[in-house]
Amino acid sequence: MQLDRHDTDILILGSGGAGLFAALHALQSAPQGTKVTLAVKGLIGKCGCTRMVQGGYNVSLGPGDSVERHFMDTIHGGKWLPDQDMAWKLCQLAPERVRELENEIGCFFDRNPDGTLHHKAFAGQTADRTVHKGDLTGIEIINRLMEQVLRRPVERMQEHRAVGLIPTRDGAALAGVLMIDMRTGGFRFVRAKAVIMCTGGGPTMYKYHTPSGDKTMDGLAMALRAGLPLRDMEMVQFHPTGLLAGAHTRMTGTVLEEGLRGAGGQLLNHAGQRFMFDYDAKGERATRDVVSRGIYAEMRKANDPEQEGVFISMAHLGPENVAQKFKGMVKRCADCGFDLAGGKVEVVPTAHYFMGGVVVDPDTRTAMEGLYVAGEDAGGAHGSNRLGGNGVANSTVFGGVAGDTVGAEIGKLSLRDPDDAILQAELARACHPFGQTPGHVQTLRNHLQEAMWDHVGVMRTQTGLTRGVAQVADLKAELMHCGVEDGSRAFNLTWHDWLNMASLCEVSDVIARAALARENSRGAHYREDFPDPGSLDSSFFTVARKDGDTVNVTHEAVRFTIVSPGETVLPEGEPETLVG
Repeated sequence: MQLDRHDTDILILGSGGAGLFAALHALQSAPQGTKVTLAVKGLIGKCGCTRMVQGGYNVSLGPGDSVERHFMDTIHGGKWLPDQDMAWKLCQLAPERVRELENEIGCFFDRNPDGTLHHKAFAGQTADRTVHKGDLTGIEIINRLMEQVLRRPVERMQEHRAVGLIPTRDGAALAGVLMIDMRTGGFRFVRAKAVIMCTGGGPTMYKYHTPSGDKTMDGLAMALRAGLPLRDMEMVQFHPTGLLAGAHTRMTGTVLEEGLRGAGGQLLNHAGQRFMFDYDAKGERATRDVVSRGIYAEMRKANDPEQEGVFISMAHLGPENVAQKFKGMVKRCADCGFDLAGGKVEVVPTAHYFMGGVVVDPDTRTAMEGLYVAGEDAGGAHGSNRLGGNGVANSTVFGGVAGDTVGAEIGKLSLRDPDDAILQAELARACHPFGQTPGHVQTLRNHLQEAMWDHVGVMRTQTGLTRGVAQVADLKAELMHCGVEDGSRAFNLTWHDWLNMASLCEVSDVIARAALARENSRGAHYREDFPDPGSLDSSFFTVARKDGDTVNVTHEAVRFTIVSPGETVLPEGEPETLVG
């Protein structure tokens, strides 16, 4: 089998907010002449989850707000499971990154009449701190970042899919990454002194999901096979308000952003009753996990396939006001035949973000020399629940941190030879479907989405999770016998569908096993058979590792390096909340 080989100094996987910031910062911090290569599954600036961000970016620049307040909201939102050093760095560097976005990258965020940044209200926060560009913030950030990257000397490998992290023979360091050039179907092994993995999340193994279908958590699947520890894998965030537009459209699952509820939007059941205050005193402005469970509970009460979701209503705020404040959302709903400004729109909890990921230190280093991870691939910053607006902040903050860290350390790193046995095994794995009888990959993916939604979804039990583990194993076994026509491999989308499904099966299995291992309820993980959150003082996070074909899940104690439960870093006399 022909294998092209290519060398570079710094290889960045992914071109969302984390990947593009990593490239810019690596160029700034590395010695002159350092070769930076950006590889992406699609096209630079045209794919990834950051581009899909609607609501905005959390940053403590509003009146009375502070890094300390943002940090405490992040810790409380994450139910005391975040890595506190990572959470602090996120909150501390967010103002610096927003200024960089505006003054160096060229982003324009919405402003008040006096010229100050406008801050939206988002749920679970004690200050209005979400800066934005209307309700299409991600497009503004990615477009400007793309312009900056494309005008710099960055080697670009577009439509290159990473399929395996290849270590050195002794397994102590990363030698490089095996890729498929999707334009030709050929394989390319890229050796690099340092690899920054920013492939993003994408929990599209659920029936309702927000990311595009090509986002399939490939990075975490590769990290798992490479033996790296993954933390918080049970923590899948369901955004409460995914558009329910019917099975006939891929718009189903698309987020109706949190700013709608922050502005006073109301959730109504099919009887027209406002129900969220039955579940939390904050009503619709409770955190995402609480609102998702409230909606799911109402759906179960109805138990009617014709009344699957609930409704969000904005009309009481004035249709003209809503149309002006939320132009993108109103248009999105209108495209699907719904009137968000003056009527009601049916919504359902939708798999949105993954709090779990590779174990990293606050400077994005991993347990494997030469591998750095930033953005949604990295675990720790959010704990068991992510505050709306902290996602794009996380990507851009830690993308920049990764670029700075690698740039400073690249002089001490060198090119390494790969373990050829693992390289050949990953090649064989990627080519496996060509040796099988062609089948229907999409049917298997539909079954996976149903299994994960039913058994490993918003609310969980031991019985359901056990059934989920078994069903995922069965589907993975079926996939191994499901083949792809071995004609032209150039842009062979069925082949890539197979690879997507393989990644989803690997990660789905770990999600279910980590959920079984956590016998309490924290944040996004809710066990109906273990509803108690457990002692905050003895909080732990799960760590999953693959040993051969076996996934082992263990517990590690959360280190309260900055603040302990019952304490605060807010100065004495500070009000509990700045939100009216």
